[in-house]
Amino acid sequence: MTTLGIIGAGHIGSQVARVAVANGYDVVIANSRGPETLAGLVDELGPRAKAATAAEAAAAGDVAVVTVPLGKIDALPVEELAGKIVLDTNNYYFERDGHIDALDKGETTTSELLQKQLPTSRIAKAFNHIYAADITTDGTPAGTEGRRALATAGDDAEAVDFVTRFYDEVGFDTVNVGPLSESWRVERDRPAYVVKQTAEELTANLAIANRLP
Repeated sequence: MTTLGIIGAGHIGSQVARVAVANGYDVVIANSRGPETLAGLVDELGPRAKAATAAEAAAAGDVAVVTVPLGKIDALPVEELAGKIVLDTNNYYFERDGHIDALDKGETTTSELLQKQLPTSRIAKAFNHIYAADITTDGTPAGTEGRRALATAGDDAEAVDFVTRFYDEVGFDTVNVGPLSESWRVERDRPAYVVKQTAEELTANLAIANRLP
């Protein structure tokens, strides 16, 4: 069974861990405070989960999930993530991250910044435009009328395929935005951000997004 190495155990990271374990994945999860601080979460998740350092989680994961603040990506374990599919959940919050000129000007995206930091990893956007609590409550079986959709973006076809499959397993349809350079369409303050929407509605919201909201 596939192991997810989750770097970041905040709201999104812990929720992704929950739906992953519920769907038969093994999880190795890390935070910035040390594995011992994750004892309660690991106990909740059960025998498929264990806590580790960021480097250990990256090394253990067949696929990784990076869900740390944008300002912390320069501390990621580059070598351990080399060659791996990495799901990027990040958004740009200048109030938290400080102003980043290239993002303020619409010259790059958060996922492209992560790709630059992890040059040999295969980045795909995932879970960045859904409230964390909804990850475990809004999923429904494939074919359900009005099924919620989530977007992904990536330059690597296998990475996008993994996100599409994982979304479906945990209860969501997928809309592919295109390459990482287009992932701004689903970032903060755009029409598709944290909105409950079907695939058709999400596609429409992506189309009307402005590069600089």
